[in-house]
Amino acid sequence: MIAGCDRQKADAPQAPAADTQEAKGVDRSHKGEAAPTVKFKNPDGGDFDLARFKGTPVLVNLWASWCAPCIKELPTLQQLEQANADAGKLGIIAVSQDMAPQGSVEAFLGERDIGRFAAYHDADMKLSSALGVQIMPTTILYDADGKEVWRYIGDLDWTSAEAAKLLAETVPSKGA
Repeated sequence: MIAGCDRQKADAPQAPAADTQEAKGVDRSHKGEAAPTVKFKNPDGGDFDLARFKGTPVLVNLWASWCAPCIKELPTLQQLEQANADAGKLGIIAVSQDMAPQGSVEAFLGERDIGRFAAYHDADMKLSSALGVQIMPTTILYDADGKEVWRYIGDLDWTSAEAAKLLAETVPSKGA
């Protein structure tokens, strides 16, 4: 039913929403893999890629407007992004995998009062394809060297203790 709202080409199926899958949680099977070099659009419509975060850990969320679990978690990602905005220790972006024009994604976010951090757009789904993402939402943490630490499949409250514990993996422990 949810996928019925999405108008996709037959040769470009959308990844299913996480609530239709049993696999949810942390996946470390891609640990150490380099971030893909594919380009997608930034909130201003210009080309962007994950290499821009070199030197800073980054949390990359792949979402779609037709995905109920994605919509559920976006406000918590926004809260996390706002809490980290001044610290500059963690980049946070949410990249729409909607095939609709970027303006419709921005309108969708505006209706929900969700910040520009989520207005990155990959209408060709090159990023999710390069990452082998099958389920949305999927959120991937990259370290400062652009290497994957883990990916979280499904929605998560990014303001929760579980999320804080996972995100702490980007900070080297002192004295250990």
